[in-house]
Amino acid sequence: MAEERAFGPVRLISGANRGRYPHSNSVYVDGAGVLIDAGADEVRYRELIAGPGVREVWLSHWHEDHLAFLDLFEGLPLVQMACEAEPLSDLDAFLDWYGVAREEWRAYWRQNLRENFAFRPRRATRHFTPGEVIDLGSCTAEVILAPGHTPGHTAFFFREPQVLFMGDYDLTAFGPWYGDRAGSIEQTIASVRRLQQVPAKVWLTSHEDGCFEGDATEAFERYLAVIDEREARLLDLLSQPRTMEDIVAACIVYRKPREPKAFFEWGEGAIMGKHLERLLGKGTIALESGHYRRR
Repeated sequence: MAEERAFGPVRLISGANRGRYPHSNSVYVDGAGVLIDAGADEVRYRELIAGPGVREVWLSHWHEDHLAFLDLFEGLPLVQMACEAEPLSDLDAFLDWYGVAREEWRAYWRQNLRENFAFRPRRATRHFTPGEVIDLGSCTAEVILAPGHTPGHTAFFFREPQVLFMGDYDLTAFGPWYGDRAGSIEQTIASVRRLQQVPAKVWLTSHEDGCFEGDATEAFERYLAVIDEREARLLDLLSQPRTMEDIVAACIVYRKPREPKAFFEWGEGAIMGKHLERLLGKGTIALESGHYRRR
């Protein structure tokens, strides 16, 4: 496990395998006993429970890699954005929110979510109000609604140590994910730009190293540049008419074919679908007889 880093009372709990999916990093607030997200490391969570203790769990958003160890915190208050209550309440609703349509893919996801992420229906104890400031004793936390990745994706700015937890706006080389049914490229860009303007000295994120200190401008720019890179490659591909199957097979997002298809082909199509919607809206491409082409 990576060495934990603490900034005042705010501590980054690194996920297994350096926080790469299917794991994610968590944040723990000393004194308050608040844990944000529950996808990091079972052993470390059990240590926290034994002492100094976990008093409540906050969710940055509804995705499975942030929920896997929630059973460890059964009976504690669970807090999330109200607009994301539905996918936590029902497995098929969860898949609907992802936009997984093919039944064979849904069958894979049902099994995967139950066996590898301990999914079961849950209901939050209470809900965040966007913009609220929560006094945690050891520091105050501002709740920032940052949609795009998901509709209720939430960041938390810990004011006194000037630490911002950005969740899945993770500044990794992979780039942003906005492939959910309600995901949005434009909202993602707007949210990342808004978070970039928060007067933080430290930016913590949900995946990989998960810690950026000082001037993070270059990391933000590289992260958002992935959106343009994906779109440029797509437009180059559409110099000739292409079906959706052709576009998925080009592996613009994941770079090469991968297994299982229910994860990677679905994900490729989900991300590319958002770019196709965007380009159709701009009139940059056309759709004729099931084929997309650049105008």
